[in-house]
This record gives sequence, C-alpha cells and structure tokens, in this order.
Amino acid sequence: MKKFITVVAVAGLFFTGCATRGLQEMDANSVNYEMSYKVGVVEHIKPVVIKDNGTGTFLGAISGAVLGSLVGQGKGNTLATLAGGLGGMYAGNELGKANAQELSVALDNGSHVVVLSKGNMFHTGERVRIVKHNGRVYSVEPY
Repeated sequence: MKKFITVVAVAGLFFTGCATRGLQEMDANSVNYEMSYKVGVVEHIKPVVIKDNGTGTFLGAISGAVLGSLVGQGKGNTLATLAGGLGGMYAGNELGKANAQELSVALDNGSHVVVLSKGNMFHTGERVRIVKHNGRVYSVEPY
C-alpha cells in the first residue's frame, strides 16, 4: 500500500506541472532578441490537429506500466503491467494531440501567408499579428 501511495504522489506531481493561469509561456531563448511582426486579416480558416511529437506517448506508456505493475501477482502482474503500458501509451498519444487552425492571412502589405495557430481560436475577418523570430512564426495573436 505504501508503494502505491508513493507512486500516485509522484505521478500527481509529474502530471500537474506548473500552472500558467492563461499567460503565454515564453521560450528562455527568446529573451534579449529582436522579433518582427506583420499584421493582416484572416481570410480563410481550416481546422487541423497537431500530432503528438512522441513525448505524450512515451510518458503515458511509462506511467501506465508503473501503475499496472502495482496490480496482481505473477503472470497477472505481468499482464497488468503490459496492459497498463499499452493503455497509457494510447492515452498519452491522444492527450499529446492539440487542436489548431490553419489560417490564410492577407497581410497589410498586400502579400498572403498561411500559418498554424495553436491555442487561440480566430474567426474569418479578424485582424491578427504574426510575430516572427529568425524566419519562424513565434506566435499568432489578435491585433
């Protein structure tokens, strides 16, 4: 029982992480760099799903296997560990996916771009600011 409580406590700390309370998280490498932005109007929106990069799948499999290993004895324990790992792998993969939008934006300078936006939900006709750093889109936000 003591082993189970310890594993549950560690898993709870592992999965809670730090709460940002709605604030945008900034990459530590973005400090002291100049970024540029372009402004435009959203012309078209296509819903997309961003796949898990493998981290959620891996962490889910490990967590599921650890929790499954606490169940049963002998061959039952082996099967529970295997089932826990497979179930955790599936759950981690699904949790690692994210809904996003592919935005077609008509920029104020007359050009057009397509960007992916995860998190913010935009609508057609909305003005947006596309922030870039070293040629990569850093964020897309309402303007």
